[in-house]
Amino acid sequence: MTDGTDERGARSSAGDQRTRRAAPGGGRSGGRRGTTPLRCATFNVLHGTGTGDDGRPVAVGPGDPRAPLATAVADLDADLLALQELDRFQERSGCVDQAAVAAAAMRAVDWRYASAVHGRTVPGQGWVPDPEVDGVRLYGPGDGAGDAGAVASLGIALLSRRPVRAWRTLPLPPAPVPLPLRVAGRARPVLSRDQARAALAAVVEGERGVFTAVALHLSFVPGWNARQLRAVRRWLDGLPRPWLLLGDLNLVGALPRLVLDGPLRSEWAALARTPTYPAHRPAVQFDHLLATGVTTAAVGATGAPRTGISDHRPLTAELDW
Repeated sequence: MTDGTDERGARSSAGDQRTRRAAPGGGRSGGRRGTTPLRCATFNVLHGTGTGDDGRPVAVGPGDPRAPLATAVADLDADLLALQELDRFQERSGCVDQAAVAAAAMRAVDWRYASAVHGRTVPGQGWVPDPEVDGVRLYGPGDGAGDAGAVASLGIALLSRRPVRAWRTLPLPPAPVPLPLRVAGRARPVLSRDQARAALAAVVEGERGVFTAVALHLSFVPGWNARQLRAVRRWLDGLPRPWLLLGDLNLVGALPRLVLDGPLRSEWAALARTPTYPAHRPAVQFDHLLATGVTTAAVGATGAPRTGISDHRPLTAELDW
């Protein structure tokens, strides 16, 4: 576990990556000059909770609590995956490290989980923060999985089948005012306070060169989420190009690209444009994949498949990087 910067890479795992990529039946189209397209995805997993045909949460049945999340992640077959609303050692999701579960399911060669919110969900009390832990914490392979007294948290993760040279985090303060928020399973909006968040970046070794990928879950408060996205854009100036953003931005349609570009530039491209929320009947796109330095020819198949979990659908795209 670190407090935000991690130079540990996955270079020693590159051979495992090549074996996985060479396996038959992957269903990928070939990239330019013989490269294999990068299948990237973002998915707000709602801590692995299933939802019914009406969008309401489905009670977790008996059996392995890791299975629904692991199955959904494996089915995506992503090379680079950003996940939001992950639990770490929360009772409601079986007290497991969900980022580690997802990493094993997609056979990631490297991954990190970032949290700015440490505490537990307690029945009858809601969220109970841990007074001993504050700020952004970064966790990775081997960081206390299953240890007695391990700190519980909520957060995001970035998982990669390609080697990672370095990891970075950016704290994103919460909005100062509460806002009514639609919650899965509730008929009416619930007055909710925003939480501290973080951006999680990986400097990735792609087949066509190094690039920076950033996992995000921005505030649900209008205006504040745009402010956070602009802060991420400024932060990116210190990281290698090209850039790829993957996340639940709580901004609809073309708004993220407009916020990133501003009035005078046209640098960012949306890799996939399709509704992702709610999962049972998608009407709006909160989840986005955006990149710089991308031509139309570099983007392959895209999609938003239904899975067995969450009130969001994942968003996927193949990219010739």
